[in-house]
Order: sequence, then structure tokens, then C-alpha cells
Amino acid sequence: MKLSAEEIQLFYGKKEILKNISIHTKEKEFIGIIGPNGSGKSTFLKCVYRVLKPDNGCVLLDDEKIQEMSYKKSSRKMAVVAQHNYYNFDFTVFDIVLMGRSPHKKALERDTTSDYKIVQEALKMVGMEAFKNRSFSTLSGGEQQRVILARALAQQTPCLLLDEPTNHLDITHQLQLLRIVKKLNITVISAIHDLNIAAMFCDRLYVLKEGSIVAEGKPEEVLTKELIREIYQVDSEIVKDSNGQMHILFL
Repeated sequence: MKLSAEEIQLFYGKKEILKNISIHTKEKEFIGIIGPNGSGKSTFLKCVYRVLKPDNGCVLLDDEKIQEMSYKKSSRKMAVVAQHNYYNFDFTVFDIVLMGRSPHKKALERDTTSDYKIVQEALKMVGMEAFKNRSFSTLSGGEQQRVILARALAQQTPCLLLDEPTNHLDITHQLQLLRIVKKLNITVISAIHDLNIAAMFCDRLYVLKEGSIVAEGKPEEVLTKELIREIYQVDSEIVKDSNGQMHILFL
């Protein structure tokens, strides 16, 4: 699946938050969105997954405008792992992940053995199968994030949006989560805070600053000492390890 955002513009009152942002993915491409806090990464993703309505512009899934789709239809095409997940009711982990099957259901249709199998497999993939009967509210932030990823996996969509998905995770689970996502071989757009994580997993990067795209390209093209100094106001060195993977060292 290809996802395109065309000239997305958003105002809060008179203040322009997103300034004609356009992003295009190829099929099964892993796109990273990077930039300092307040640059508009999460706000842009919320426009894509329909939490916010942009003042101008449109989002297309395989050339079909998402605004013209039902929410159920767009949820069969695109799953979301957001930064913050709150529930007013006390659901079990299994029930949270089972919610990922709802876009595939007709009204009042019962869950099936196949649904339960998909949920079990999703929990196993994120290492949370032993927690399936636990209350979601009793989990740590990192454990909750892994459950929300499992819910997105259970949704079985050709496109996945991640809003800083490694928040609350230790390095082991950061790498585990993004390796799982990478192996899905689907279209992914992710806001990423850690530049080394972005360099490791993304095919291309878009750089946001003050609501505008200021750079785009492959990680080795974008993540230069000059751009990092311009965007983050820090000095750095770029090195490569024995496998040829680039790493950013902050000075």
C-alpha cells in the first residue's frame, strides 16, 4: 500500500502549526519522521490517522482520499500505535488486543476461533502472551506500549503508523519492537525521537522543523553533522561500525 499526504496545513487559532506538509511512501517502505520536540511530528500523524482534521490538504491511501472513507474501511487499511493510550474501563490485555479485530467485523458479529488465534499470535510476537489475563491498567508504560503494538498487529493492515513507538521502552524492547515492525514487510510511517534508531530501521527520512519539511532522503543522506547542528543545535560525529551501520555520536 502507498500512503500520500498532500499539502497538509493545520492552524490552532491563528497560529499555523503544519505548513503544507507533503509526504509520499512507496509500497512496503519504512518512512521515519524526525525533528525536535514541537516540530509537528505527532500533530502531522494525527492528521493522517484522523484524530485531527487538517485545514487544507488531503491524505490518500492507494490514491483514495481517506476523508471519503468510512472509519471502518480506513481501519482495515491502516493501524496506529499512538504515544498515549488511556481507557476509562478496566480491560484485560487479551481484550485490548482483540479490539484490533473489530474493523473486520459486521455489526454484532461474534469473535471467532480465528480471531482468538490471531490475538494469541500477536501477543506472542511482542512477548506479552503471559500477560493476556492481566488488567491493562496494571502494566508498566513499556508493557502497555507492547500490548498496543499487538493490537495493531492483530488488525492485519497493509499500513502502520507509529507515533514515537519506543517511548517507555528499554533498549532491548526498542529493538525488538522495531525489528518486528520491519519484518512485517508493510508500509510504515513512524515519528522517531532517537536518530540512531531512525538510521538503523528507516528506508527514508523526512525532517520537520517548526511545522515544515526541511530535508528528505535516505538516512545517510539526511543525517549529516551539518543538518544535526542546524536542527538540534548539537555537534556530532558520524561513524560506521564493522557491519557498515552508521551511528551518530553526540559531542
